[in-house]
Amino acid sequence: MAQITLPGIGDVGADPFFERSPYPFAMVKTILGARFRFDSTHSALLEPVEAAYGGMPADDPDTPLPGFHVELRMSPRREATIAHEPPPVVTQSGAGLLCGIMDASNYVIVDHSRQRALVVVSEDMLDWPYHVRYELIEFAVFLLAARGMDLLPLHGACLGLDGRGVLLLGASGAGKSTLALHGLIAGMDFVAEDAIFVDPRSMEARGVGNFLHVREDALRFIDDGPLRRWIAHSPTITRRSGVTKFEADLRQGHGHVATSPLALIGAVFVSADAAEDVADMLRPLDRDEIAARLLADQPYAAGQPGWHRFVHRLAEMDVQLLRRGRHPLASVDALRQWLASSQVASA
Repeated sequence: MAQITLPGIGDVGADPFFERSPYPFAMVKTILGARFRFDSTHSALLEPVEAAYGGMPADDPDTPLPGFHVELRMSPRREATIAHEPPPVVTQSGAGLLCGIMDASNYVIVDHSRQRALVVVSEDMLDWPYHVRYELIEFAVFLLAARGMDLLPLHGACLGLDGRGVLLLGASGAGKSTLALHGLIAGMDFVAEDAIFVDPRSMEARGVGNFLHVREDALRFIDDGPLRRWIAHSPTITRRSGVTKFEADLRQGHGHVATSPLALIGAVFVSADAAEDVADMLRPLDRDEIAARLLADQPYAAGQPGWHRFVHRLAEMDVQLLRRGRHPLASVDALRQWLASSQVASA
């Protein structure tokens, strides 16, 4: 990789905080119903922004939207090289700021009250584009959107039909991503399968439907040859947990990604347990069980504003336990029938 010249780095004595650092490169993206402006000291830092949010539905520039500003700053190449993977992000807060710190040269500072964030990335971290995108840039974007728009961030997925959606919740490995994949194949509206943002006032769910993450063992359930080959030839990413998944880019035209928020009609907790009979796949949960499961499943969201309203509103809807069928499409069929029946009931 060619050496990158960093403007202003040599004049540290005159500008020790880099307050006069030029930001000659800029990009504007519509993300989660808000307008994000990215200003960067170097064009290379806009590449992971484009990788994450390029090709997403554009907004009408005359439509008023919440606005956020992210500054991307390149820091010098570190002397020590990374042998295996970058250090994990450590979170911190104080003085109204939220921070994600990888090391002294790679970190995020979010000032959500001013709707601004600073992302600093060392030149050598460009060799780790997934970590730059996922752990630094998306960290800043998602925090700004959640705190600045009063959205509740959930770890889960969301599928729907005709503008109405169902949250897919449950422990890692329960099968949320596999269910989201097969819902997409079956023509359901796909919101996202990793991070979902819910407005607890309107109970609308939104997300960034750019990637679908699929384990290799999930490919055996895909009968469509071209679709299976598309996923199998997608790049792979390795989570901090050590789990490796294909990262299939949905912007290549596969499936239907929801272009607007879905009105929630309920949620399912996806279980790794198998149902003995198709008729027993869905089991309704009572109100006390719903609250307990939500608290255990979403510990971060449970401490955020809007949590109690969200739990109350969701408990008034329909929340079910979904056990696995013999094929993931059986689970999809159960969801589709549930959505259809709820639509009839509300008509």
